[in-house]
Amino acid sequence: MAVLPVTSLLAAAFAVALVTLSFPISLRRLKVGDMVGDSADDALRRRIRAQGNFIEYVPLGLMTLALAEAQAAPLWLVLTIATMLVLGRALHVVGMLTASGPVRGFGMIFTYLALLCAAGGLIVNVAL
Repeated sequence: MAVLPVTSLLAAAFAVALVTLSFPISLRRLKVGDMVGDSADDALRRRIRAQGNFIEYVPLGLMTLALAEAQAAPLWLVLTIATMLVLGRALHVVGMLTASGPVRGFGMIFTYLALLCAAGGLIVNVAL
């Protein structure tokens, strides 16, 4: 059975990050009295989208990272993918919550690069 230490640690960190992103949504919902939907409140909408985007990209990022690690990809590649994914997700959240388009954009670029590196590594490994 594969242990996948990098993916395991990253999954644990992302679980904590998801709770960290979710809790302020609950608090803001209570404050504005809008318990369902995306609300007209800009702060609540930004928090919801930051969390939603996190949920949209992290699972596939973790799956491709786990597959690369399980297929014995070089450690430098696994760490590169993990670093880009963490950096991408962190920058995106900061950009969303501070309304900084450039920071958010760099977050997406790093996320895309992580996914593309993982996909490339998997394709090369399977093809060889």
